[in-house]
Amino acid sequence: MKAKLRELEKRLGLTFENRDLLTQALTHSSAAQEKQQESNERLEFLGDAVLGTVVSEYLYQAFSNWTEGDLTRAKAALVNEHALAAAAKRLGLGDLLRLSKGEEQSGGKERPSILCGAFEALVAAIYLETGIEAARGFVLHWLAEPLEAIGQGDYSRDYKTLLQELLQESHRLLPTYRVVEESGPDHDKTFVVEALLGKEILGVGVGKSKKEAERAAAKQALEKRGNSEP
Repeated sequence: MKAKLRELEKRLGLTFENRDLLTQALTHSSAAQEKQQESNERLEFLGDAVLGTVVSEYLYQAFSNWTEGDLTRAKAALVNEHALAAAAKRLGLGDLLRLSKGEEQSGGKERPSILCGAFEALVAAIYLETGIEAARGFVLHWLAEPLEAIGQGDYSRDYKTLLQELLQESHRLLPTYRVVEESGPDHDKTFVVEALLGKEILGVGVGKSKKEAERAAAKQALEKRGNSEP
């Protein structure tokens, strides 16, 4: 576990003096008594508040022409369970979670509610260890993908998250994305990306960035399934 925590610290670009705080952030309530360690539930509570503050401040400053309703909808798209679970997956938190044996065997490492809670707890741990600036940097970095979608006015359609949810439910697998074509000069590239389930091509998308092309591929995959509305 110590080696895994060091690897996580490398990904975060931080070194925790209070390593117990980092361990607690990854300890689900199902394992707390078994491992004689406080669970991450209290950290979740604090992390939720820090997340809300950071995201609200970012949206307020970045989109000065948006109404209160626009800001509220965008915030909801950024801090909901599915968005935070997806960020936790990108960070690789599933492999680091401390769960009871039963919870782990029932797929707890992939459960969105558990991943979301761990992400919130980690935000709180970073906040307590190093302060609000480090927490802000962490949040904005690991939510960069949905933030980019919001900047393009696409916050109401998180196609990648929806496709992920559908495939997890139907196949217990996650989609992957592969760049199949890249053209144009460095300052004006165009990417073609395939959304895959194993070797099966679910959809193809084109965009001016890899992330934009991935979202387009996920959207086409959903449309083929007759479900393009998150």
